Amino acid sequence: MKTVKIYTDGACRGNPGLGGWGVWLRYKDHDKKLKGHELNTTNNKMELTASIRALESIKSSDINVDLYTDSKYVIQGINDWIEGWKAKNWKTANKKPVKNVDLWKQLDTLNQKFSVNWIWVKGHSDDPGNDMADLANKGIDNL
Repeated sequence: MKTVKIYTDGACRGNPGLGGWGVWLRYKDHDKKLKGHELNTTNNKMELTASIRALESIKSSDINVDLYTDSKYVIQGINDWIEGWKAKNWKTANKKPVKNVDLWKQLDTLNQKFSVNWIWVKGHSDDPGNDMADLANKGIDNL
């Protein structure tokens, strides 16, 4: 089966503040870069948005995805916490509403559409893919 590699990144200046997200997709010899921004947001929202926009950009559901992110929030949320949140009607273990629930629901739907292998990579550690996805700051710079 075909595999696309995706690197995502989110950034925020102030938290909340100006935010941006970036994505670098690589499939065989083809690559694509995506970026965007929001005026009043948080770093976690931008990290989630990057993963959502990346998965939304994939046209075929008959593909494997290796998605690299430097966000432990995204990795733990999608791999460890989300099933419990759903079982508790989107509440945390402390019975509080899940933060960014609208984004988590979108990501959950997309995650089920594809076969996604979620991989954490240390940010700002000279990982070429993570460096390419650092378009998040460029998204903010465009404001």
